[in-house]
Amino acid sequence: MCWSAPLSDSVTIDPRTAPEACASMAEVRQGVDALDRALVTLLAERQRYMHAAARIKPSRDVVHDDARIEDVVAKVLTEAGRSGLSPAIAEPVWRTLIDRCIAHELGVWDRTRT
Repeated sequence: MCWSAPLSDSVTIDPRTAPEACASMAEVRQGVDALDRALVTLLAERQRYMHAAARIKPSRDVVHDDARIEDVVAKVLTEAGRSGLSPAIAEPVWRTLIDRCIAHELGVWDRTRT
């Protein structure tokens, strides 16, 4: 199922206290919850790109692409370094994300070709 939704160029993040200024766990949790809501919006858009990939790819055999996986992870690690995100968080999170996206894309590919 591929439906039309706006691109995330306009993702808004609810007001929150900067992490360095948090003085209570309530402020920390409010910030984490605000970011989680924005991340869900971005991940939903990423999922829609997986639907597009399933629609475009001519063969189920090309859904899993090791070279592309390594390219994505390398780009993420570069951006993580620039952004201050620990590679110990970034790499396993993205490898899991990629794995689940491939599984999702395979399911979409199968449903749209049967």
